[in-house]
Amino acid sequence: MLHFISHNGKILKDDKAIITADNRSFRYGDGLFETMKVIDGKIQLEEYHFDRLLKGVELLQFDKPAYFSQEYFSKQIIELCQQNQQHKLARVRLMVFRGNGTVYEMENNFPNYIIQTWKLADNFTEFNNEGLSIDIYQNARKAIDSFANCKSNNYLPYIMGALHAKKQQLNDAIILNTKDRVCDTTIANVFLVKGGTVITPSLQEGCVDGVMRRWLLKCLPSIGIEVKETEVEANDVLTADEIFLTNSIYGLQWVEKCGGKIYGNTIAKKIFENCIQPLNVNEEITA
Repeated sequence: MLHFISHNGKILKDDKAIITADNRSFRYGDGLFETMKVIDGKIQLEEYHFDRLLKGVELLQFDKPAYFSQEYFSKQIIELCQQNQQHKLARVRLMVFRGNGTVYEMENNFPNYIIQTWKLADNFTEFNNEGLSIDIYQNARKAIDSFANCKSNNYLPYIMGALHAKKQQLNDAIILNTKDRVCDTTIANVFLVKGGTVITPSLQEGCVDGVMRRWLLKCLPSIGIEVKETEVEANDVLTADEIFLTNSIYGLQWVEKCGGKIYGNTIAKKIFENCIQPLNVNEEITA
Protein backbone atom coordinates (compact mmCIF):
# COMPACT_ATOMS: atom_id res chain seq x y z
CA MET A 1 0.00 0.00 0.00
CA LEU A 2 1.37 3.44 -0.93
CA HIS A 3 2.06 5.90 1.87
CA PHE A 4 2.24 9.64 1.30
CA ILE A 5 3.78 12.69 2.95
CA SER A 6 3.32 16.40 2.32
CA HIS A 7 6.37 18.55 1.51
CA ASN A 8 5.68 22.29 1.32
CA GLY A 9 2.09 21.52 0.32
CA LYS A 10 2.92 18.93 -2.33
CA ILE A 11 1.82 15.31 -1.79
CA LEU A 12 4.67 12.87 -2.43
CA LYS A 13 5.35 9.17 -1.94
CA ASP A 14 7.22 8.72 1.34
CA ASP A 15 10.22 7.12 -0.39
CA LYS A 16 11.09 10.30 -2.33
CA ALA A 17 14.25 12.19 -1.26
CA ILE A 18 13.37 15.77 -0.31
CA ILE A 19 16.48 17.24 1.37
CA THR A 20 20.16 17.45 0.46
CA ALA A 21 23.31 16.93 2.52
CA ASP A 22 23.49 20.74 2.91
CA ASN A 23 20.14 20.99 4.70
CA ARG A 24 20.50 22.96 7.94
CA SER A 25 18.00 20.86 9.85
CA PHE A 26 19.94 17.71 8.93
CA ARG A 27 23.25 19.38 9.80
CA TYR A 28 22.36 21.39 12.88
CA GLY A 29 18.83 20.54 14.02
CA ASP A 30 17.68 23.94 12.71
CA GLY A 31 13.93 23.67 13.05
CA LEU A 32 11.06 22.55 15.23
CA PHE A 33 8.15 20.13 15.13
CA GLU A 34 4.69 19.29 16.42
CA THR A 35 3.35 15.81 17.13
CA MET A 36 -0.45 15.64 17.02
CA LYS A 37 -3.19 13.06 17.37
CA VAL A 38 -6.10 12.94 14.93
CA ILE A 39 -9.33 11.28 16.04
CA ASP A 40 -12.25 10.95 13.61
CA GLY A 41 -10.82 13.59 11.31
CA LYS A 42 -10.19 16.14 14.06
CA ILE A 43 -6.85 17.28 15.49
CA GLN A 44 -6.91 16.96 19.26
CA LEU A 45 -6.23 20.29 21.03
CA GLU A 46 -5.61 21.87 17.64
CA GLU A 47 -5.45 25.49 18.81
CA TYR A 48 -2.80 24.69 21.41
CA HIS A 49 -0.61 22.94 18.84
CA PHE A 50 -0.65 25.75 16.32
CA ASP A 51 -0.25 28.44 18.94
CA ARG A 52 2.98 26.74 20.03
CA LEU A 53 4.14 26.05 16.48
CA LEU A 54 3.67 29.60 15.21
CA LYS A 55 5.32 31.09 18.29
CA GLY A 56 8.24 28.72 17.70
CA VAL A 57 8.52 29.79 14.05
CA GLU A 58 8.91 33.39 15.24
CA LEU A 59 11.32 32.41 18.03
CA LEU A 60 13.61 30.66 15.54
CA GLN A 61 13.54 33.80 13.35
CA PHE A 62 12.01 32.27 10.25
CA ASP A 63 10.52 34.65 7.68
CA LYS A 64 6.96 33.43 8.24
CA PRO A 65 4.76 33.57 5.13
CA ALA A 66 1.36 35.21 5.55
CA TYR A 67 -0.37 31.93 4.70
CA PHE A 68 1.27 30.06 7.60
CA SER A 69 -1.75 29.57 9.86
CA GLN A 70 -3.72 27.03 11.84
CA GLU A 71 -6.29 26.74 9.04
CA TYR A 72 -3.60 26.25 6.38
CA PHE A 73 -1.92 23.35 8.16
CA SER A 74 -5.06 21.78 9.61
CA LYS A 75 -6.60 21.34 6.17
CA GLN A 76 -3.45 19.70 4.81
CA ILE A 77 -3.10 17.39 7.81
CA ILE A 78 -6.65 16.06 7.56
CA GLU A 79 -6.38 15.63 3.79
CA LEU A 80 -3.11 13.69 4.19
CA CYS A 81 -4.65 11.47 6.89
CA GLN A 82 -7.54 10.72 4.53
CA GLN A 83 -5.21 9.97 1.63
CA ASN A 84 -3.29 7.54 3.86
CA GLN A 85 -6.60 6.09 5.15
CA GLN A 86 -5.70 7.02 8.73
CA HIS A 87 -8.21 9.76 9.58
CA LYS A 88 -9.98 7.63 12.24
CA LEU A 89 -6.96 7.51 14.57
CA ALA A 90 -3.54 8.78 13.54
CA ARG A 91 -0.28 10.23 14.76
CA VAL A 92 0.86 13.29 12.82
CA ARG A 93 4.30 14.89 12.74
CA LEU A 94 4.65 18.38 11.29
CA MET A 95 8.29 19.51 11.00
CA VAL A 96 9.32 23.04 10.06
CA PHE A 97 12.94 23.55 9.03
CA ARG A 98 15.35 25.92 7.32
CA GLY A 99 16.80 25.02 3.94
CA ASN A 100 20.39 24.65 2.79
CA GLY A 101 23.39 26.47 4.22
CA THR A 102 26.23 26.58 6.72
CA VAL A 103 26.21 28.06 10.21
CA TYR A 104 26.73 31.64 8.96
CA GLU A 105 25.56 31.37 5.37
CA MET A 106 22.13 30.20 4.29
CA GLU A 107 19.98 30.37 1.21
CA ASN A 108 17.15 32.13 3.06
CA ASN A 109 15.00 32.03 6.21
CA PHE A 110 12.01 30.48 4.49
CA PRO A 111 10.28 27.80 6.64
CA ASN A 112 10.04 24.53 4.72
CA TYR A 113 7.80 21.84 6.18
CA ILE A 114 7.06 18.13 6.05
CA ILE A 115 3.86 16.45 7.27
CA GLN A 116 3.86 12.71 8.03
CA THR A 117 1.11 10.46 9.38
CA TRP A 118 0.97 7.00 10.97
CA LYS A 119 -1.98 4.84 11.99
CA LEU A 120 -2.44 4.40 15.74
CA ALA A 121 -3.78 1.35 17.58
CA ASP A 122 -6.94 1.70 19.66
CA ASN A 123 -5.01 1.42 22.94
CA PHE A 124 -3.65 4.95 22.37
CA THR A 125 -7.02 6.22 23.62
CA GLU A 126 -7.09 3.97 26.72
CA PHE A 127 -5.68 4.23 30.23
CA ASN A 128 -2.50 2.14 30.62
CA ASN A 129 -3.48 -0.37 33.30
CA GLU A 130 0.05 -1.77 33.10
CA GLY A 131 2.12 1.04 34.59
CA LEU A 132 5.33 2.38 33.08
CA SER A 133 8.81 1.68 34.41
CA ILE A 134 11.17 4.67 34.28
CA ASP A 135 14.37 6.02 35.84
CA ILE A 136 16.43 9.22 35.94
CA TYR A 137 19.00 9.63 33.17
CA GLN A 138 22.19 11.08 34.64
CA ASN A 139 24.42 11.62 31.58
CA ALA A 140 22.76 14.73 30.16
CA ARG A 141 21.41 18.03 31.42
CA LYS A 142 18.93 20.17 29.50
CA ALA A 143 19.72 23.86 29.23
CA ILE A 144 17.32 26.42 30.66
CA ASP A 145 17.22 29.07 27.94
CA SER A 146 14.90 30.92 25.55
CA PHE A 147 14.52 27.83 23.34
CA ALA A 148 13.96 25.19 26.05
CA ASN A 149 10.15 25.27 25.94
CA CYS A 150 9.74 24.74 22.18
CA LYS A 151 9.90 21.35 20.43
CA SER A 152 13.22 21.86 18.68
CA ASN A 153 14.75 19.46 16.16
CA ASN A 154 17.87 19.76 18.33
CA TYR A 155 17.01 16.70 20.40
CA LEU A 156 20.27 15.07 21.54
CA PRO A 157 19.69 14.90 25.36
CA TYR A 158 16.34 13.21 24.75
CA ILE A 159 17.74 10.79 22.18
CA MET A 160 20.51 9.67 24.53
CA GLY A 161 18.03 9.34 27.40
CA ALA A 162 15.80 7.20 25.18
CA LEU A 163 18.75 4.97 24.22
CA HIS A 164 19.54 4.55 27.92
CA ALA A 165 15.93 3.64 28.71
CA LYS A 166 15.84 1.07 25.92
CA LYS A 167 19.09 -0.56 27.05
CA GLN A 168 17.76 -0.74 30.61
CA GLN A 169 14.42 -2.15 29.37
CA LEU A 170 12.56 0.90 30.67
CA ASN A 171 9.64 2.72 29.08
CA ASP A 172 11.11 6.21 29.48
CA ALA A 173 13.70 8.25 31.36
CA ILE A 174 13.52 11.52 33.28
CA ILE A 175 15.81 14.28 31.98
CA LEU A 176 17.28 16.74 34.49
CA ASN A 177 18.03 20.40 33.83
CA THR A 178 21.34 22.18 34.41
CA LYS A 179 20.34 22.78 38.04
CA ASP A 180 19.95 19.01 38.58
CA ARG A 181 16.19 19.34 38.92
CA VAL A 182 13.48 17.43 37.06
CA CYS A 183 12.80 18.88 33.60
CA ASP A 184 10.72 16.36 31.62
CA THR A 185 11.21 12.90 30.10
CA THR A 186 12.44 11.90 26.66
CA ILE A 187 8.92 12.12 25.20
CA ALA A 188 6.65 13.59 27.88
CA ASN A 189 6.00 16.10 30.63
CA VAL A 190 6.25 14.89 34.24
CA PHE A 191 3.58 15.20 36.93
CA LEU A 192 3.92 14.10 40.57
CA VAL A 193 1.12 13.62 43.07
CA LYS A 194 1.84 14.44 46.72
CA GLY A 195 -0.93 14.40 49.32
CA GLY A 196 -3.60 14.92 46.66
CA THR A 197 -1.83 17.89 45.03
CA VAL A 198 -0.45 17.56 41.50
CA ILE A 199 3.00 19.08 40.94
CA THR A 200 4.82 19.64 37.65
CA PRO A 201 8.05 21.47 36.71
CA SER A 202 7.40 25.08 35.72
CA LEU A 203 8.36 26.33 32.27
CA GLN A 204 11.19 28.25 33.95
CA GLU A 205 12.76 24.84 34.66
CA GLY A 206 13.34 24.26 30.94
CA CYS A 207 10.67 21.67 30.16
CA VAL A 208 8.88 21.52 26.83
CA ASP A 209 5.68 23.58 26.87
CA GLY A 210 3.60 20.46 26.29
CA VAL A 211 0.13 20.73 24.77
CA MET A 212 -1.34 18.08 27.09
CA ARG A 213 0.47 19.71 30.02
CA ARG A 214 -1.17 23.02 29.12
CA TRP A 215 -4.57 21.33 28.88
CA LEU A 216 -4.25 19.69 32.31
CA LEU A 217 -3.23 22.96 33.96
CA LYS A 218 -6.57 24.28 32.71
CA CYS A 219 -8.64 21.16 33.39
CA LEU A 220 -7.47 19.99 36.83
CA PRO A 221 -8.89 22.89 38.90
CA SER A 222 -12.27 22.32 37.20
CA ILE A 223 -12.44 18.78 38.65
CA GLY A 224 -11.31 19.83 42.14
CA ILE A 225 -7.62 18.91 41.91
CA GLU A 226 -4.99 21.41 43.00
CA VAL A 227 -2.05 21.74 40.62
CA LYS A 228 1.24 23.61 41.13
CA GLU A 229 3.99 24.56 38.69
CA THR A 230 7.23 24.67 40.64
CA GLU A 231 10.80 23.38 41.02
CA VAL A 232 10.91 19.59 41.34
CA GLU A 233 13.99 18.02 42.91
CA ALA A 234 15.14 14.56 41.87
CA ASN A 235 14.41 13.35 45.40
CA ASP A 236 10.78 14.47 45.03
CA VAL A 237 10.33 11.69 42.48
CA LEU A 238 11.16 9.06 45.09
CA THR A 239 8.84 10.54 47.73
CA ALA A 240 5.80 11.09 45.49
CA ASP A 241 2.57 9.11 45.94
CA GLU A 242 2.00 8.90 42.18
CA ILE A 243 3.75 9.85 38.96
CA PHE A 244 2.20 10.22 35.53
CA LEU A 245 3.50 11.43 32.17
CA THR A 246 1.66 13.36 29.48
CA ASN A 247 2.07 13.94 25.77
CA SER A 248 -0.17 14.50 22.77
CA ILE A 249 -0.18 10.90 21.54
CA TYR A 250 -0.60 8.86 24.72
CA GLY A 251 -2.52 11.54 26.60
CA LEU A 252 -1.70 10.39 30.12
CA GLN A 253 0.27 7.36 31.30
CA TRP A 254 0.79 6.44 34.92
CA VAL A 255 4.19 5.33 36.18
CA GLU A 256 4.30 2.22 38.31
CA LYS A 257 8.06 2.08 39.03
CA CYS A 258 10.96 4.49 39.22
CA GLY A 259 14.30 3.57 40.78
CA GLY A 260 12.76 0.77 42.83
CA LYS A 261 9.83 2.86 44.11
CA ILE A 262 6.28 1.60 43.43
CA TYR A 263 3.48 4.12 42.82
CA GLY A 264 -0.29 4.03 42.86
CA ASN A 265 -2.64 5.45 40.23
CA THR A 266 -5.82 6.66 41.98
CA ILE A 267 -5.44 10.34 41.07
CA ALA A 268 -3.92 9.56 37.66
CA LYS A 269 -6.92 7.44 36.73
CA LYS A 270 -9.36 10.13 37.91
CA ILE A 271 -7.56 12.71 35.78
CA PHE A 272 -7.59 10.41 32.76
CA GLU A 273 -11.32 9.74 33.07
CA ASN A 274 -12.25 13.42 33.56
CA CYS A 275 -9.70 15.33 31.45
CA ILE A 276 -8.24 12.95 28.86
CA GLN A 277 -11.03 10.54 27.96
CA PRO A 278 -13.45 13.33 26.95
CA LEU A 279 -10.84 14.52 24.42
CA ASN A 280 -10.64 11.01 22.98
CA VAL A 281 -14.32 11.19 22.06
CA ASN A 282 -14.01 14.80 20.87
CA GLU A 283 -15.78 16.31 23.85
CA GLU A 284 -13.66 19.20 25.12
CA ILE A 285 -14.34 20.37 28.65
CA THR A 286 -15.03 24.04 29.25
CA ALA A 287 -12.80 24.87 32.18
